[in-house]
Amino acid sequence: MSLLTLDHLRRCTMAVDLGASRTRVYLKQSGLLVDEPSVVAMSTRSGALIAVGTPADRMAGRTPDSIRVVRPVNGGTVVDIEMAQRMLRAMIGSRLRRSWRRRTVQRAAVCVPHDADPLARRAAWETLAGLGARRVELVDSLLTAGIGCGLPVEEPEAAMIVQCGAATTEVAVLSLGSVVAAEKVPMGGETIDRALTQYLRNTHELLLLRHAVRPLHDALARTAHQETEVHGQDVVTGRARTVRVDPERLREAVRMPVTSLLDAIRAVLHRCPPDLVADLADRGVVLTGGGALLPGLDATIRENTGMPVRVAGDPALCAVLGLGRMLEGSVRAAGARPEPEEAGEGRPEPAQDAEPAPAGAEPTPAR
Repeated sequence: MSLLTLDHLRRCTMAVDLGASRTRVYLKQSGLLVDEPSVVAMSTRSGALIAVGTPADRMAGRTPDSIRVVRPVNGGTVVDIEMAQRMLRAMIGSRLRRSWRRRTVQRAAVCVPHDADPLARRAAWETLAGLGARRVELVDSLLTAGIGCGLPVEEPEAAMIVQCGAATTEVAVLSLGSVVAAEKVPMGGETIDRALTQYLRNTHELLLLRHAVRPLHDALARTAHQETEVHGQDVVTGRARTVRVDPERLREAVRMPVTSLLDAIRAVLHRCPPDLVADLADRGVVLTGGGALLPGLDATIRENTGMPVRVAGDPALCAVLGLGRMLEGSVRAAGARPEPEEAGEGRPEPAQDAEPAPAGAEPTPAR
């Protein structure tokens, strides 16, 4: 993170994290403003929005033909720019104070995946620009998550982060404000849910109810003799049925996606210099993202890598809170010395705001 990049971020007033399953918005000097599912329910006849966020998420799988549930963000990438703008406008507008509603958001920052292609970065930029932001800063979500969980990413020391999202998981080693090595695997909370659902369908001929997947996560951490009751719909008769499942069988069902995550961690370690790997032996691995709360995941990584593993506090909020810290000015540039205590002593003059980027300009990524 260069001083120029942090200076641009300090001028932003809003930070947005467009995750695969939830959207989070941080407002400068106000804190976390929005933490809602990235779901929109709209009328198929008029195109009007019926519900946004949690109310729309409850409608999934229960709507008539006149209502359609849309997810404008998939895997951390905006797939429907217009619908994402309408979703954000509805989420933010109902929570902003009147004084903020009268003020135009001149600058905004948004988290993007580490390996996001130009089209994905452009989609994120256009989504925020469509809300009225005259300049949009794109920031690597791995860096913001590292800052949000308290890792010293700006220091010349290694810090490994495993960001477990809903659709994908990113593994990275951070040092001096940048990503030294990173790997991405198609494994996340939704992947675990699909593996459990497919196992029950193939083995017990049971269609799992949508709200019944989460209790199975707790069963993964139980011993083999503690069976779990699962409620669902019989594939043949269509009636409701209850089966008892061995937790060991559930662990076998999710073994493949977890193994791919372990392989990604090993690949990242092989690509790191020996000095950084030595730092990781003491500092260990930090799990962030909503998928980090999967029971037994930290213990599995600890057993297979031999490194200390801990789950960050509020792991799902690390990315947006880290970006919020950048906006508030509580993060210093890599290698920079601490500012003097006395006001005005050795402090640089504040830079003047640059001219806003034109509407057709290319997005300005933060590295």
